[in-house]
Amino acid sequence: MFIRFRPEPRSRTATTRRLLLAAAATTTILGAAGPAVADPVPPNPLANIPADVLAASHPSSMQLPGLPLTAGYSSDTAIVILGYGLQPDGRMRPELIQRLEAGYVQAILAPATPVIVTGGNPHNGVTEAQAMAGWLVAHRIPARRIHPETRAETTVQNARYSHHVMDSIEARRAVVVTSSNHVGRAVGDFVGAGIPVIGTLTPDQAPLRAIPFLPR
Repeated sequence: MFIRFRPEPRSRTATTRRLLLAAAATTTILGAAGPAVADPVPPNPLANIPADVLAASHPSSMQLPGLPLTAGYSSDTAIVILGYGLQPDGRMRPELIQRLEAGYVQAILAPATPVIVTGGNPHNGVTEAQAMAGWLVAHRIPARRIHPETRAETTVQNARYSHHVMDSIEARRAVVVTSSNHVGRAVGDFVGAGIPVIGTLTPDQAPLRAIPFLPR
């Protein structure tokens, strides 16, 4: 007589982890493949994973292997992208665009998170935050996710005013996105403002360059 054993059902967490690992592999492959010819719109590697599954997953268990990013952050975590001085005509400098690219990759991997862009210092009637928000919207981040903070003129103020925004949207912790030579000071100022910083991201850490996948 043969006895057939039924395999144990896989847990939702295990299923989520496998999907995220597959997403990480897809992201890495896409990064090496170069620009997409037929469809330049950046693919969302987590598009087929339900938002409630991502939100229910504890972020510490969702670190993507080999990548300095975490998938599965929920709405209580804000991605905070720090501004950088604009050109006199109001255009963004390359360093600011690089910060946006890094934050953009994290935003794709954590679609439930709000994104705060912080920076005042207007030039030609445009603040850093307004320019940053416009860039993100133009690259398919929904405007409802973006929260501009347009008053800050220093890193200390970036932190203080971002805290106010976080309180208004009920975000309790932050992933800080800035340049590598600025991240240490930025984290110190954010912690000093009472914001738990659970992650940082700089342009040189992003696992793939966003440029080839952005809409033309």
